Amino acid sequence: MGHTGTDTDVVIAGAGPTGLMLACELRLAGADVVIAERLPRRSDETRAGGLHSRTLEVLDQRGVLDRFLAAGELQPVGHFSGLYLEFDPSESRHPYPLMILQPAVERLLAEWAVELGVRIHRSAEVTGVRRDGDGVTVELGTAGTAPAVLRARYLVGCDGGRSTVRKLAGIDFPGTPATMTALIGDVELPDLPEEYIWGRRVAAGNFSAIAFEPGWHRVITSEYDRVADGPGPVTFEQLRQSLIRLAGTDYGMRAPRWISRFNDAARQAARYRAGRVLLAGDAAHTHFPAGGQGLNLGVQDAVNLGWKLGAVVRGRAPETLLDSYHTERHPVAEAVLHNTRAQSALGRPGPQTEALRDVFASMMVFDDVNGYLRTMLTALDIRYPVGGGHVLAGRRVPDAGLKTPDGTARVYELLAGARGVLLDLRGGAGAAAAVRGWADRIDPVEARAADGDWSVPGVGAVPAPAALLIRPDGHIAWACDGDGDGDGIGGPALLAALTTWFGPALPG
Repeated sequence: MGHTGTDTDVVIAGAGPTGLMLACELRLAGADVVIAERLPRRSDETRAGGLHSRTLEVLDQRGVLDRFLAAGELQPVGHFSGLYLEFDPSESRHPYPLMILQPAVERLLAEWAVELGVRIHRSAEVTGVRRDGDGVTVELGTAGTAPAVLRARYLVGCDGGRSTVRKLAGIDFPGTPATMTALIGDVELPDLPEEYIWGRRVAAGNFSAIAFEPGWHRVITSEYDRVADGPGPVTFEQLRQSLIRLAGTDYGMRAPRWISRFNDAARQAARYRAGRVLLAGDAAHTHFPAGGQGLNLGVQDAVNLGWKLGAVVRGRAPETLLDSYHTERHPVAEAVLHNTRAQSALGRPGPQTEALRDVFASMMVFDDVNGYLRTMLTALDIRYPVGGGHVLAGRRVPDAGLKTPDGTARVYELLAGARGVLLDLRGGAGAAAAVRGWADRIDPVEARAADGDWSVPGVGAVPAPAALLIRPDGHIAWACDGDGDGDGIGGPALLAALTTWFGPALPG
């Protein structure tokens, strides 16, 4: 196939939730985006089943959350290795997980992406990558109307745990091997005597039969010290026999919609960036899917990377800003791999593990323990190393109520355009002057805090600051408690934060 001459700012490999969210973020930043997806159509495999608080918050920040709430169902409970967790409504406007199947998430993100002008080429698999000083040439094996070659300034691999982009970029993927095998399938269970089964533990492992929608169940079987030979397809009979080994019956299993396998192998890319090639989502990290963290982790990768890459390709920030993507997100995924390894270990059968689970469950009734695990799973505890000594620096901004000259508002409503915000809560008029050199990147907002204290997960009540600089991803780059601290609006710390995260000021 010949070169088509197609050019774009960014090529994204993979139209899963991570790739689609990244494409939307890049378009909001003004970048031109093309997605190359190897599958001819969206998959109907319902691998992931929910969105956690922080993901719901970032969708709220962009003004699209209602679409997802309408397609799912909020659940007031979660779990850590099958041990129940309670959620705290004071920590977020969206404290509860949203049960929504992955195909619905992908459909809604794809619709939003198309609205924003993202081009999606299907039946287009990345087969080669050539990098030079000016960009990346992406070679595609196509079976449709997609071009054979795409020329871009950057390539982002969002193409899953077996990422072709990661391999072509020569990025190592170290980690720990599997110690168990789990099978998963959506089937009919006409003989199931209960509405559902959740995490029933038996001698060789555990099994579940979860009713997501009327008429069918998701069956999950987990057998420890039984590792699959390879990545080949799973058959209906294999799932049926696995359930029989664990439950003693197949409950009349029939009519499979799809069947797959997973395990507790945990691997992470050694680096998230190799020059003009970056990784996000499962291409950057894979782990045991405990606590429903995987899809959420990938979407949040996209929100962290999107505004930074968009700023770089638009010439608004130096390329070195991209290094902060690895610095901030690699430790987050590392922590997820760590907690999912722990959850896998807690799921092992045997009397020693049962004793450990009993002790662990007895500790989870304490608010501090429950809160630690809850905020870890929901990603409300993340604090990026942005510098500065303020307790809010690096944390996600609470969706606090505001009083403005035009009425009431919420902080997240200020982030719909995916721009930075300098929020002056003193009610003065200094914000506009402070960011005059960044007027193309940052919105100055003058308001008053509706409440004197803000609830910060893992910290508690924190006095509302006098002013704060909010990045497009909703994390706080700088905050101060007043001019009396010697470094308020107009001070050197704010100037440093503006330059670090938003590039140099416009001349004049």
